[in-house]
Amino acid sequence: MTPEELVAHYRLEPIPREGGLFRRTWAGPEQPDGRPQGTAIVVLLTADDYSALHRLPSDEVWHFYLGDPLEMLLLAPDGTSRTEILGHGIASGQHPQLTVPAGTWMGARVAAGGSWAFFGCTMAPGFTYGDYEHGDLADLSARYPHESARIAELCRP
Repeated sequence: MTPEELVAHYRLEPIPREGGLFRRTWAGPEQPDGRPQGTAIVVLLTADDYSALHRLPSDEVWHFYLGDPLEMLLLAPDGTSRTEILGHGIASGQHPQLTVPAGTWMGARVAAGGSWAFFGCTMAPGFTYGDYEHGDLADLSARYPHESARIAELCRP
């Protein structure tokens, strides 16, 4: 499928603040606190957009489906960082599925030379917009100075 066909098929809409296009595909039963037991979304990122640095209070599982590899910057609470690649190239170290631990800053973009990636994210308990914490360029650059150039590429005002 083409990105345009994916947008039409899933009726994808812009993700507020973060970037990319998405559709929620599942929400589990509501818990007593009003939060769904779990949620799942599908996301399309193109080479001219990115998933801005953000963090969540629960683990989030990313699943790669179609397109070009997706490069993820992960900034851990202990001050360390790592880059992971979501894609089908398992033998070359890519991940078809990756769990981002709770409290980890995460940002992603289509890997260099690629044009688009289609993937999914699953959370339990489920995502609510109150969970989303948007990354601040100055704060993250001060905390992770060794990644300041990449942070600047993945922060959105």
